Amino acid sequence: MELIDKIRACTLCKERLPQPPKPILQLTDSAPILIAGQAPGIRAHEQGKAFSDPSGVRLRSWLGVSENEFYNPSNFAIVPMGFCYPGTGKNGDLPPLPLCAQTWRADIMTQLKNRKLTLVLGQYAMNYHSKRRYKTVTEAVEDWHSSWPEQLILPHPSPRNNRWFKRNPWFEQDVIPQLQARVRQLLGSVDL
Repeated sequence: MELIDKIRACTLCKERLPQPPKPILQLTDSAPILIAGQAPGIRAHEQGKAFSDPSGVRLRSWLGVSENEFYNPSNFAIVPMGFCYPGTGKNGDLPPLPLCAQTWRADIMTQLKNRKLTLVLGQYAMNYHSKRRYKTVTEAVEDWHSSWPEQLILPHPSPRNNRWFKRNPWFEQDVIPQLQARVRQLLGSVDL
């Protein structure tokens, strides 16, 4: 059984989840870009598709890609820190359950042999993927040059972060054009 099939059959956290386990990810070893997110939201859980919500619309806009390009596993590996919807708390979705990353992440990272760019979305993915320790996601995003062009830490594209985007217009003015150019460069050698 391939790794992705094993992950999709995983039920390790079923007692801790508000819904039945439904691991959501997109993975092939040929993808040049890894999107390391947090965990699927309720819409992604219901539709069985990562970023099938306003966060995904914004993320695809940042990347400058169509839905077809985004959901082509030869282009993007979409591997959240937790594969199942963790539930909602008073301030939004709960954190991804740690057992998911502890169980699967090392094998996944080994499989991504063609990875040239890792896009790190949010605090939980940042804490796992970043070699540097940052106090906040904002601090990491401001330091984007330090790991560019192999890695880019991004704020989560959720509408809950609209205030952050308004307070930090430099992000969309300075970082997003660089990101779009890098994505086009990496996908230029991939059949779209």
